[in-house]
Amino acid sequence: MKIKGQSVYLRPIRDEDIDSIYMGCQDEEILYMTGTHQRFTRDNIVNSYKQFKQDSSRYDFAICLIENDEVIGDLAILDIDQNNYKAGFRISLHSQNKLGKGYGTEAIRLAQRFTFEELKLNRLELEVYSHNVRGIKAYEKAGFKVEGRLRQSLYMKQQYFDEILMGMLREEYDRLDNKSEN
Repeated sequence: MKIKGQSVYLRPIRDEDIDSIYMGCQDEEILYMTGTHQRFTRDNIVNSYKQFKQDSSRYDFAICLIENDEVIGDLAILDIDQNNYKAGFRISLHSQNKLGKGYGTEAIRLAQRFTFEELKLNRLELEVYSHNVRGIKAYEKAGFKVEGRLRQSLYMKQQYFDEILMGMLREEYDRLDNKSEN
């Protein structure tokens, strides 16, 4: 399975993607933006992805550049709830030099297409921390709406940050002008 956009495509995670994921998990700025306190070893990541492959309530994708097939990030549609037609979402680019180029927004849109058109779900939701302004802007650009705020739910670098809850409904996806570009 390959979900193709203009600059990036999504494909299932392979064993050879683990090194890129591991490198992203070592980047202090990326850990900070995602509110990640935990440190991951390569073995932690290998074991996690083995478990993820067995989990029918999630899909994990590598984000790859079309021009050279380089893996630049990963994302997941997770906690799929077929009874309520909803799922959670997470994304991470693995290197700061890939930020600000529109790759994340395009990958989000591809994930939305998969969620709403392939899985036929009605809702996609996520959490993002208030200090991750770039992430919030990318989610809003892709059509997510702020639905709530958990005040001071993250403590990092001697500061408290809010957790912002965002979501998108199928009817909102159907109204997007850029949906057909993907």
